[in-house]
Amino acid sequence: MNTTMKKIAKTAAFAFGTAMLIGAPVSAQVTSIDALLQQVRADSAKTQQENATREAEFKARRDTQAAKLREARAEMAGLERQAARVQRVFDANEIRVSALEGELNTAQGEFREVFGLARSKAGEFKATLDSSLISSQYPARTNVLGRVAESKALPNTDELNSIWKSMLAEIKYQRQVASYTVGVNNLGGGAEVEVTRIGPFAVFTTKGANFLEYAAPKQEGILALTKLPKQPGGAVSKAANAVTAASAGELVFAPVDPTRGSLLKSFERVPDARERVAQGGTTGYIIVVLAVVGIIFGLLRILTLAMTSAAVKAQKKRAKPSKRNPLGRVMMAYESAKDKDEEVIELKLDEAILQESPKLELGLTFLKLGAGVAPLLGLLGTVTGMIKTFQAMMIYGTGDPQLMAGGISEALVTTMLGLIAAIPLLILHSFCASLVRGIQGTLEEQSAGIVARHVESRRG
Repeated sequence: MNTTMKKIAKTAAFAFGTAMLIGAPVSAQVTSIDALLQQVRADSAKTQQENATREAEFKARRDTQAAKLREARAEMAGLERQAARVQRVFDANEIRVSALEGELNTAQGEFREVFGLARSKAGEFKATLDSSLISSQYPARTNVLGRVAESKALPNTDELNSIWKSMLAEIKYQRQVASYTVGVNNLGGGAEVEVTRIGPFAVFTTKGANFLEYAAPKQEGILALTKLPKQPGGAVSKAANAVTAASAGELVFAPVDPTRGSLLKSFERVPDARERVAQGGTTGYIIVVLAVVGIIFGLLRILTLAMTSAAVKAQKKRAKPSKRNPLGRVMMAYESAKDKDEEVIELKLDEAILQESPKLELGLTFLKLGAGVAPLLGLLGTVTGMIKTFQAMMIYGTGDPQLMAGGISEALVTTMLGLIAAIPLLILHSFCASLVRGIQGTLEEQSAGIVARHVESRRG
């Protein structure tokens, strides 16, 4: 048994040595079993020394960690004792506070409910004054009301009087039109500007009449007034300018917002002309382009026809024909054929008139076509807008009207744009056609007169 184990050990040692010889670099290879054994022993000794060093380090650290743990436990015990003392003091203070509150309630007696009501009303009135834009002129006027509302002690006479005095002051301020300087968030870089306040209803800058929005500041250092990003304009801004330009004692109309800011702020959602056209989408832009081109062309045609009509009227007073106007060219056609008989002259004049008609009627078809196409484009936009609306209803339901607003806006705006474009185009076409008929009538009248005079001169 022992012999067999020795053989197995020698075989394993030989295999291990062979593996070491094969895996070791050429310079570190050993040439015998004894050298291999010595190298293994040296490596084992080195490993044992390293393990001993590590074990010593671990033991040293263990002692250090144990010392730190003892210090932490001692500190925690001290803090727990301190917390217990603080808790005892806190419990004693609570008992003392409860006793003092009982004494306070007993001392207040029948006045407890009265002073409770005073504190409640002071808090409610403070909230009302804080939300009033008059506080932008008097920002510290609610401090005393805040002290009364938050104090648990009995308010003194001055503090009680401050409640009704603040009410009377608010009534006084609400009937005033006052000007004062104050900082505005998005105007002048936060620098103070002069503003005009109309009671608690509206406030705007004295210079420029830019309306401001009031928001009660949450903390000190925050400006309460902000310039509205979109001004109302129109009659509202004109009335504000009238107030700022009025002299003392002068009676003028002033802008008053009964909602105290909400109505003026709602102007942000009112679209201007560009935004309305944008709501019409591609169809709306096509209608606008058609209208602009048609109106410009129609005005130019009216101007041209008016000048032509004036030239024709001037030609009627002159015997010498001019080729710069239709009547002159008709007269020149007569001059070239006056030696012919009456029928030829009449045919030449008719030919000359027919040649002038296309020049006079130039563009009338375009104006008429534009006046007819614009409402059809508006109807097309109405149909596509309603399709979008029904699609939104099918996908999202009818719970949120804003999801359908885009399609409805496109449907209504394109119809409006189509009518707006068609009306001036139709009027321009009517004016142009009237001028053309007047010129053509003059040409026919003068042509008939020329033929009559020619026949009369030959037979007379």
